[in-house]
Amino acid sequence: MTKAAELAKMGEVLTNSQIGGRRNIIINGSAIVSQRSTSTASLSSGNNFVLDRTRFQLTNGGTWTMSQSTTVPTGQGFSHSLKLDCTTADTSLGSTDYLLVQQLIEGQDVQQFAFGTSDAKSVTVSFWIRSNKTGTYTLEVQQQNSSNGFYQNAKTFTISSANTWEKKEITFVGNTSQNIINSNAVGFYVTIWLGTGTSRTSGTFTNGTWHNTTANRISSSNVNLADSTDNELYLTGLQMEVGEQATPFEHRSFGEELGLCQRYYQQFSGDPEAYAGTEADAESCGAGVWYGSSQILGMLAYKAPMRTAPSISFVEAGTTTATGDWSTWYGYQVGKTSNDTSPVDVITSDNARFNFDTSASGSTNGGGAYGLVRDGKQIKIDAEL
Repeated sequence: MTKAAELAKMGEVLTNSQIGGRRNIIINGSAIVSQRSTSTASLSSGNNFVLDRTRFQLTNGGTWTMSQSTTVPTGQGFSHSLKLDCTTADTSLGSTDYLLVQQLIEGQDVQQFAFGTSDAKSVTVSFWIRSNKTGTYTLEVQQQNSSNGFYQNAKTFTISSANTWEKKEITFVGNTSQNIINSNAVGFYVTIWLGTGTSRTSGTFTNGTWHNTTANRISSSNVNLADSTDNELYLTGLQMEVGEQATPFEHRSFGEELGLCQRYYQQFSGDPEAYAGTEADAESCGAGVWYGSSQILGMLAYKAPMRTAPSISFVEAGTTTATGDWSTWYGYQVGKTSNDTSPVDVITSDNARFNFDTSASGSTNGGGAYGLVRDGKQIKIDAEL
């Protein structure tokens, strides 16, 4: 290759999606955003979020604490990682049992893969991982097509040294035969399997091949991370990009990552430490009008537009217990309290309408405001995939 051709090739690489522009399709891959909490214990089933966008999912795979950790690989620019700590072991997983960490991606955000065409692109997933449990793990990518069919492709990787950060880079060939749904619904999954039963490991492992079968999805050599309370795992620097080569992790600012996360989840929180919990200390959430003498209508404007009309819950901080404790105002009058635990009657992807029945009368047709009493109450707004 001539020098001119080499320079032209270099320019092509620098300006395509491999290095130029936005590369990382994963959100919060550096584990810096954790809106819900920084640590949650006693996780033993279901879909669990602590750090934003990356969920821990399990069925009968022990009991765990999931947290935001400051243990990171040195010299890579990371400040946080996702940590899983086993607190109750499960030494023998049942046939349908499993545990995994996973991120779900909207189909409309991965159309650049060109799956379902002869131009289907390879995709590369890279990440930093650390565990005391050495051995074989499985990384799986899965797509949903426009006919609601699921196709997956998996490859194994190895944690070679205990309690040592290791970087993994894994490339999957593009799927030329199956497209990806083009909507705000889930279209792509990135999954690290931490253990699973025989229902997913029996048969011949389809290493690096797109398929729609279940029995041979995961390597039969996959570790069971739940087999000891000594086990823990750290993950950071999760990145997925178009192309056959992993590039350096794309660090984004905290503000940018937070804004991307708030499309899927956001919350308003009272501060139990800094406030006495009186009506006058309420956190203002919006304004409205008095509709009659004992009811106020108003809008809750979200911090960012949501992926879809979200579910909204009003709870005690750190729990799922419903709570009221609202304050409403009009003019200079403060402290018209309401105990409504679910005062929302219209919800869209941009805002929600509050409809409070208060314990004291206001001025009909007058302007008013309302807020959440600041004693640890939360409004949770959830549009996760």
